Amino acid sequence: MEAIRLDAQWIDYLLIAIYFVFVLGIGWFAKRGISSSIEFLLSGRSLPAWVTALAFVSANLGAVEIMGMSATGAQYGMPTMHYFWIGAVPAMLFLGVVMMPFYYGSKVRSVPEFMRKRFGTGAHLVNALSFAVAQILIAGVNLFLLGTIVNRLLGWPLWIALVVAAVIVLSYITLGGLTAAIYNEVLQFFVIVAALLPLTLIGLNRVGGWDGLVDRVSNDGMLGAEQLSSWPGEQLSGFDNPVLSVVGIVFGLGFVLSFGYWTTNFVEVQRAMASKSINAARLTPILGAFPKMLIPFIVVIPGMIAAVLVNQLTEFKQISASVDEATAQAQTGVTYNDALLLLMREVLPNGLLGIAIAGLLAAFMAGMAANISAFNTVFSYDLWQQYVVKDREDDYYLKVGRFATIGACIVAIFTALIAGNFSNLMDYLQTLFGFFNAPLFATFILGMFWKRMTATAGWVGLVGGTLSAVAVFILSETGVFDLPGQGAAFLAASTAFVVDIVLSVIVTYFTSPKPPAELRGLVYSETPKADFEDFSEPKPPVWKRPVPVAGVALVLVIILNVTFG
Repeated sequence: MEAIRLDAQWIDYLLIAIYFVFVLGIGWFAKRGISSSIEFLLSGRSLPAWVTALAFVSANLGAVEIMGMSATGAQYGMPTMHYFWIGAVPAMLFLGVVMMPFYYGSKVRSVPEFMRKRFGTGAHLVNALSFAVAQILIAGVNLFLLGTIVNRLLGWPLWIALVVAAVIVLSYITLGGLTAAIYNEVLQFFVIVAALLPLTLIGLNRVGGWDGLVDRVSNDGMLGAEQLSSWPGEQLSGFDNPVLSVVGIVFGLGFVLSFGYWTTNFVEVQRAMASKSINAARLTPILGAFPKMLIPFIVVIPGMIAAVLVNQLTEFKQISASVDEATAQAQTGVTYNDALLLLMREVLPNGLLGIAIAGLLAAFMAGMAANISAFNTVFSYDLWQQYVVKDREDDYYLKVGRFATIGACIVAIFTALIAGNFSNLMDYLQTLFGFFNAPLFATFILGMFWKRMTATAGWVGLVGGTLSAVAVFILSETGVFDLPGQGAAFLAASTAFVVDIVLSVIVTYFTSPKPPAELRGLVYSETPKADFEDFSEPKPPVWKRPVPVAGVALVLVIILNVTFG
């Protein structure tokens, strides 16, 4: 079957070239402000809230958001909105209101470092190693898609495209560190919106507007009208019972996976840590929630449009309903991951196609850069400085950070090949999140609100929770039980969470806790409220305070859930 090729012309290449000039220029400009490891790895904690908020959202606008969500939109329709309105916004608000004061106020340089202060080196080492592995794997997802775009644009072999794409990302992160990554993420946010908004509007026009899309989806022979409402989302959750489906989505996705990802994932938290004050750090995820709740309209909807407008994808969907997806792919030459590319090829004229391609490149670079910049911080501070070479001059760790960046980009070329084996990358990513984020969140939330929890319980819970998630995944893959959709990922994450909590509680009662004096800034009950305020700045007006702004965002996301439910 002939590979998908994007018919770009000189105007498209010119727009893409201009974009890359800006990307590398930002890296070169940011290099001038890098003189220490804290400036390279954490931007010197100097950035305003609006910058870090856009970077916070853009860092997640990688493979997960763009290709993964459009693929899931093409496959399941409106239930995909749950990844945003249930599986992101509530946890982002919780991070800003409750958890950022601990991260920022304790002056830790990473999430694993917070774990070391709370639970000691056992939990810290488990967390740092698992996080580092996860970032290399997820960076591979973004790199795979970045290489795929280059492959389909220029016709280069995939391995060459992977190397070229990795070199581009490596260039600006090595030059300007986290500052270059964050300012590029702000640029990339606007480029992504400029790419996907016209694609959505033109696609809707081609299917006869919103009513035309509704009619076409309703007449879909597979899921039909089930794709037009987000609840109960049985196809997405894998549960036939609507009550179990709602419970699975709310608990598995909305609580365990979502809170595990957004509140403990250093990729996101690192952006808030780069803020100039504790108030700005708290506002970072809260302000980011507003664009986050609107992004599905330019990501999920194009996937739904592609599924009814592009004949290849429509045929793939029909065949995969009766046979496996590998057979459907062999017959049609496409998978759900191709939804956005197919729609771009179908509806965009030259010029707009160049902007759209630049938007996709921006998305994948933002995602990969976020993974790599978080990895180099954890590798440098939490692994190398803590366990390999201690007490060296700061310039030494700055060099370690740069070498870690190079090494991570090289390894990501190989992990990118793993990602290519999945027809829907969301399945792969949700599996990874279940392995790494769900048990971490359980340990975190229990340790933050229960001062009795001990250091031994911290690492035992993490290891046990991770192993239980892996066990569920193996049972699902070997056919012991079968949950379609992403039900297996939800179950693995939920199992990891519960096992972690149970083990942590049991082990705590057989081991000794830290004295309360050592828990200030680490446990809610032992931390004075004054520690959550920044008295060096005047009290902000009500529209700049975290709690009222979070309240507005919560009301809006409830309205969206009701309107499209």
